[in-house]
Amino acid sequence: MTQVKAQLNGLRIAPRKVRAVTNLLKGKDVVYALNQMEFFMKRSVLPLIKLLNSAIANAENNFSMVKNNLYIKEFLVDEGIKLKRFRPKAQGRAGEIQKKTSRVRLVLDERVAGLKRQATEKKAKEKTGPIAEESTKTEIKRHEHEVKTEIGKKSEGSIARRLFRRKQV
Repeated sequence: MTQVKAQLNGLRIAPRKVRAVTNLLKGKDVVYALNQMEFFMKRSVLPLIKLLNSAIANAENNFSMVKNNLYIKEFLVDEGIKLKRFRPKAQGRAGEIQKKTSRVRLVLDERVAGLKRQATEKKAKEKTGPIAEESTKTEIKRHEHEVKTEIGKKSEGSIARRLFRRKQV
C-alpha cells in the first residue's frame, strides 16, 4: 500500500494542545476528519486542516489516489524547539518562560489498496476545441459532487465533547 506523508515543522502551539485534536482523528476517514475539524474550537485546528489538505493534494496529484479512499494512519505530534524568554520575578530574579513549538507528521493510507483515480484528461484529449474543454470541466464538477452523505446521521464525535468540556463531571 502506498502511504502519503506530510509534515508541519515549527507550529507555535504546545504539543499537548495539538495532541488533544490529533488523537481524536487517528484512524478516521479523511473526509470525516475534515468535517469534524471545522467544528473544533481549538487554535491548532486551522494549521492541521491546512496540513491535511496538503496531504490530500499530494495523494491526488502525485499518486493519483481517490480522496474518499484515504484514511489517517498516523498523526504524530512531537516536541519542537523551545523559545526561551525571561520574565521579571521578585527580588531581582528572572523566571524563564518556555514558548513551546510542535512538529506534526501526518501519514495517509488507502482503505482499499490500488484504487486509482480515473484520468479525466484522456476524455479532454478526445474532444477538441474550446467548447469541448468547457464540457469536460462541467463533467469533472458533476463527478465531484456525486458523492452523497447520509442526512441526519449522528456524528461519532461525542468523544470530542467529553474531551473539550470545561466542567468536570
